[in-house]
Amino acid sequence: MANYSTNEFKPGLKVMLDGDPCAILENEYVKPGKGQAFNRVKVRNLKTGRVNERTFKSGDTLEGADVMDREMEYLYADGEFWHFMATDGSFEQVGADQKAVGDTINWLKEQVVYTITLYNGEPIAVTPPNFVELEVVETDPGVRGDTSGGGNKPAKLVTGAVVKVPLFINVGDILKVDTRTADYVGRA
Repeated sequence: MANYSTNEFKPGLKVMLDGDPCAILENEYVKPGKGQAFNRVKVRNLKTGRVNERTFKSGDTLEGADVMDREMEYLYADGEFWHFMATDGSFEQVGADQKAVGDTINWLKEQVVYTITLYNGEPIAVTPPNFVELEVVETDPGVRGDTSGGGNKPAKLVTGAVVKVPLFINVGDILKVDTRTADYVGRA
């Protein structure tokens, strides 16, 4: 892979750091009045999810990570792995384990396209789309007139996720949910 100098660091760049693939979250160039300039970089380890802050002298280089983001459609789960299929026409399938899927399990719906991060051909992260449409399977019935302003109630979705919804939502409604914040956006 290519090497990246500190002046090429930008958020989203994926580099190798201590033998693990990492994504740069923030990059701050610091030029003190005395001494050499340096970059203060916040990185997320793509394998563990840990966020660290490191400093690099101006001119240091890091090796680019052999990481690839691919759009893949969720197919099914077999108890141990969650299977995804490439949507680029190759129909290649990969199985992601519990560690790679992580919290995205709350937003997995069949035939929806997700971003899969592959490292050496193995999935290390599954990123859901910003919004998904899911059905409500369990919620308290909303009683008319029991609020003096907008009230909320919990609703359990078909995937097992629980979100706060307005009182007029009923079982069977299909909701649009923001996967980044787990907030109700509207009815689908």
